[in-house]
Order: sequence, then structure tokens, then C-alpha cells
Amino acid sequence: MAVESRFVVIRNGVEAKTFMDKKSADEYDKMLDMADNLSQMFSQSSVELSDNANEELSIFLAQHREEVLVALLAKKPTKTTNKKSVEKTTDTSIVEIVDSEEKKPAVKNKKSKAKVAAAKLSEAS
Repeated sequence: MAVESRFVVIRNGVEAKTFMDKKSADEYDKMLDMADNLSQMFSQSSVELSDNANEELSIFLAQHREEVLVALLAKKPTKTTNKKSVEKTTDTSIVEIVDSEEKKPAVKNKKSKAKVAAAKLSEAS
């Protein structure tokens, strides 16, 4: 006989969603709390929103809280790593080493030099 643990988020006496792990259930509950707070804030504003638009906007902003914080300058955007990738072109005698952040060819070499560069790149990774 198998035993399963399930975590249920209940809002206002209604089952909202069921999760298999506590962390996901807690995150979802926190998102719904943020959406409720945003909904109350929107209802107190001078902008008139329908109940449906108010709910959808509140949930959207709560789900995308990281992007909202960056947009409000309350948080710095996360930086992407600057990794280099090796891409082969259709011509087998040329290999381009492309900087993934800039998407510009960094180096163009003949095949023998390209193999050396690719080997160094794989050793660095």
C-alpha cells in the first residue's frame, strides 16, 4: 500500500490547488496573499477596474514579482553569465567562437586554429 502526502491550499473555505510538496504549496499561498494585497490596493485607487480585471492583474503581478521589483528599481536585475559557445558554420573549414551575450563573432580561424581554440574553451569549462 502506497502512502502519498498532499498539500492543499485552501482560500476562503475553497480548495485552490493541491501540491505534492510543502515548498510549492507555501509559494503558491504566498503568491495568493500578494495578489489579495494588490487587489485591495487597486480597489482603493482612483483607477476603475472591473472585478475580473482587478483579479487578473493582481495575480499576474504577484506571479511576476521579481520582474515587478526590477521595474520599480527595488531590486537589481540578475546578470546572465558571459559564457562563450562554439558554433560551426555550414562551411567545415571555418568555426566561429561567439560570445553568447553579444552574439557577435569574437574570433574567426581556419580549421586547425579553431580546433586549438575549441580545445582551450572546453578545458576552461
